[in-house]
Amino acid sequence: MTLPVRHRAGSLLGRAFPAGGWNEPAAAEFDELWERMNRLMESAAAAPAGLAWSPAADMRETDDAYVIEAELPGVKRDDIDIEMSDREVRIKGTYKEQEREGVLRRGTRRTGSFEYHAVLPADVKAEEAGATLSDGVLTVTLPKAQAAKPRRIEITGS
Repeated sequence: MTLPVRHRAGSLLGRAFPAGGWNEPAAAEFDELWERMNRLMESAAAAPAGLAWSPAADMRETDDAYVIEAELPGVKRDDIDIEMSDREVRIKGTYKEQEREGVLRRGTRRTGSFEYHAVLPADVKAEEAGATLSDGVLTVTLPKAQAAKPRRIEITGS
């Protein structure tokens, strides 16, 4: 995993301030936040290989359904499992490492188990849910239950 690089020549507070000056407490908070992010990234990179990773995904709401689009390039349909219970949806699977000839000099692609979990804001018709896998993008469509659809209420005379 490639991590962002931060030059240790000095913190924000150690650099020359712009003509108008910087708010020193804000700069100190930024330095602290940057250090915490670096520790988090380093711990994620050092995580055991057996832990599941989460694919990049978007969940959007239309008038009739919730749609989840997850990026799963190179993952085969048989290696993906989608489960639905109450208002929760889980997309799980395995991205198997490909056999290669020669010596791998650098690798940044994730392999192993992955899992995406989402809690939906309203009930859905689980029996009408559908999923497609096309061009490395898994699209899961979860139709809204009738009670979840917005209903326009007309205002009558006074």
